[in-house]
Amino acid sequence: MDRRSFLTKSAALGVGASAAALATPALSQGRQQWRMVTTWPKNFPGMGVGAQRLADRITAATDGKLSIQLYSAGELVPGLQALDAVIDGNAEMSHGASYYWQNKSQALNFFTGVPYGMTSRELTAWVHHMGGQQIWDEVYDQFGVQGFLSGDTGTQAGGWFRNELTGVKDIQGLRFRTPGLGGQVWQKLGATVTNLAAGEIFQAFQSGTLDAAEFVGPLNDLALGFYQVTKNYYFPSFIEPGLATELVVDKTKFTALDKGTQEIIRSICQAEYDMVAADFAANDPRALATLVNEHGVQVKRFPEEIMEAGAVAAKEILTNLLDSGDTLTKKTAESFIAAFNVVRQKTEGTDSLYLQAREKYFHL
Repeated sequence: MDRRSFLTKSAALGVGASAAALATPALSQGRQQWRMVTTWPKNFPGMGVGAQRLADRITAATDGKLSIQLYSAGELVPGLQALDAVIDGNAEMSHGASYYWQNKSQALNFFTGVPYGMTSRELTAWVHHMGGQQIWDEVYDQFGVQGFLSGDTGTQAGGWFRNELTGVKDIQGLRFRTPGLGGQVWQKLGATVTNLAAGEIFQAFQSGTLDAAEFVGPLNDLALGFYQVTKNYYFPSFIEPGLATELVVDKTKFTALDKGTQEIIRSICQAEYDMVAADFAANDPRALATLVNEHGVQVKRFPEEIMEAGAVAAKEILTNLLDSGDTLTKKTAESFIAAFNVVRQKTEGTDSLYLQAREKYFHL
């Protein structure tokens, strides 16, 4: 899919949608229609497609008893106002990434991803088996909403840079689109950081407002067209080692649903976490091949100096969050770190050793 096709469709469908959507009534005979707003452009690979599939699966699994109408970024509200639409009662659901809302609580960063932190499999272990969901519920209770993991991008690409990077000195003053705690890491390295929704990044990058941009990885980056601005593509992302998307639901309306429908939503969110991961695993390598072979993109590794400086900055940020005056942020950081020190033992002591052996000895 090219960038023009899904962004053009998104803009066209956005015209006049807001007023009609706000007036969407409940369906008759005990059936309900809910609105899901997303941070993604229409038909956006990976997350946007996953959000639509999630909506369709809930509708089908409830036999239409709960029908989900999806509105992509800009159709009902701008992408980075998706959560506020649920909090304000203008939508029943949102699909996005919790670190987009760090201005509401720094604790929300942990449920998307942490620099040098958990892989996606480790993150879901913490959320589902080590107390993470319960803490997430506490954080979102402040805003009257309920969050669920809904997608997994895996380890992301590091980003696109106009100029080649040789060391930390090249980061000074760099205008960089990157969100969350990872954005705070890049700030410590000297960058000027901003967050933009997916559909807004290309124009800012092309116009020169940005010197660098990262979103997810090859599948999305090919669709967004970043290769038209620069050919310097850096790997891996040390700030986004395994990023999760979220489904957020108005909690009062969620708890008013019958138990079976609540369980359908929970189960489909978990199924989509795995389905989106499979989508990226299958299609990121193919998209990268297209970027390299058809568009002349040059894949590069971050200099060790930048990788090391990023680790130092990440540790400093986490230490500061442990000393946070906000009780829930401190509690979240403590739980995350305690779980991280457990789950990394398997990842580094078993999984990593196997991958090293496979890379060295086994080729077909």
